[in-house]
Amino acid sequence: MSAAETGSHDLYRRAGIGVAVVSGDRSHAVDVLDNAERLVAAHPEFELLSVRRGLHRTDD
Repeated sequence: MSAAETGSHDLYRRAGIGVAVVSGDRSHAVDVLDNAERLVAAHPEFELLSVRRGLHRTDD
């Protein structure tokens, strides 16, 4: 898994966070993304405004 601040740099007290996962098993990738989302949501000092997901296969 890799995570980085990807957007909203010019907005006060707001950050866009991107998370990427590479896996040979779709269910494992989904589990990792679920855990990352829960980790952020578990912090009361953060407000999770939205979540978008996209899964890509090697033949896409």
